[in-house]
Amino acid sequence: MRGLAIIYAVLFYGFIFLPVAVLVLFSFQGTLFPIPPFNGPSLRWYGAVLGDARLTAGLANSVILAVVTSALATLMGFLAAWGLARFHLPASALIRGLITLPLAVSYLIIGMGLLILFNRIGVPKSLAAAGIGHVVINLPLCFAIIYSQMGAHQANIERAARDLGASEIKVLLLVTAPMLWPALFAAFFLAMTFSWDEFVITFLLTRFETTLPVEIWNMLRAGLNPKTNAVGALVCGVSVLLAIAFEIVAFRKRPA
Repeated sequence: MRGLAIIYAVLFYGFIFLPVAVLVLFSFQGTLFPIPPFNGPSLRWYGAVLGDARLTAGLANSVILAVVTSALATLMGFLAAWGLARFHLPASALIRGLITLPLAVSYLIIGMGLLILFNRIGVPKSLAAAGIGHVVINLPLCFAIIYSQMGAHQANIERAARDLGASEIKVLLLVTAPMLWPALFAAFFLAMTFSWDEFVITFLLTRFETTLPVEIWNMLRAGLNPKTNAVGALVCGVSVLLAIAFEIVAFRKRPA
């Protein structure tokens, strides 16, 4: 039984990580075509990627978009979760359902809906328009994570702070937010991960300023390009670093 479990685990993780391992391996291929036999290691294609103005601009746009939209989604999700958890609002269950509804809707539908809306109100395709789309898809996730961590014990501490003379804004910033920092960091890093490699909404809502996933798609339209392996490895590396940072920040042991 144990042997079957080991075999299953090997096949399971191999199915998930083998394509990524092949991509990273052939990103160090020294020849023009990323095919066996392996000829390397070489940093030739990483140098070509970093020397490509469009790719570096797309990389910078991806980083800026991920950081800004994740911060906005986390802030808005935190305020929405705090308001719905601490105040008795009419139809609060309906409001929670509407906030989390985009989680069940395809990104293609959301992107097309935003595209039609922006065309109607005269908002041009741009990185800012794509940023609005990223906030729309990440806000429900941030709200769900933060709202799930708001308990009654925190409400008691907040009430004690008010009894000691703290204003509502001080309670929110100096009491509630520090107590919820693991949830806030989790929401922020997960939103960054999703925003970092989001393609559909960015493709629909941008024109000249594009992100790295859109630039990768543009490269693949012209055929097999060895630089795509290096770009994919960089994207994978950033995602791994974000996951490690999240693990360190959210799950590190506090000193006794």
